[in-house]
Amino acid sequence: MTNKVTVTPKGEREIVIQRAFSAPRKLVFDAMSKPDMMKQWFHGPPGWTLVTCEIDLRVGGKYRWVWHNNDGHDMGMGGVYREIVPPERIVSTEKFDQSWYPGEALGTLVLTEQNGGTLMTLTMQYASSEAREAVMRSPMKNGLEIGYGRLEEYLNTVAA
Repeated sequence: MTNKVTVTPKGEREIVIQRAFSAPRKLVFDAMSKPDMMKQWFHGPPGWTLVTCEIDLRVGGKYRWVWHNNDGHDMGMGGVYREIVPPERIVSTEKFDQSWYPGEALGTLVLTEQNGGTLMTLTMQYASSEAREAVMRSPMKNGLEIGYGRLEEYLNTVAA
């Protein structure tokens, strides 16, 4: 089980993001779905801070996240929850306010208990192959590595 992020294209419109965490699945699920916990780690790349974290974790419920950076810019996104199976699975839509890829995406988060920890598999399906390729060309992987590294540190603190 690797604690490095992998980002793999799948088909024409999907990417699969995986990372392992050395924490129980329920704790990982909570840290990824409860605003008070997300505010501790979900800040994005250096220089950004999560300033809005609203989650209505139910089918049909909405979420809204906004980050603010040191230069005074905001980046916001949100979506709707389509399926929730605690502590195993969340399916939700994703749309950025200032969309840097066309259309809306559908994310399927699956948390699997593995070797005493949790394997996270996030499959993102984009509206088109062009949208997927735009995401693949972005520096997303580096940002994911930073964010999930911060989550791992937070999980270690909470579990201690």
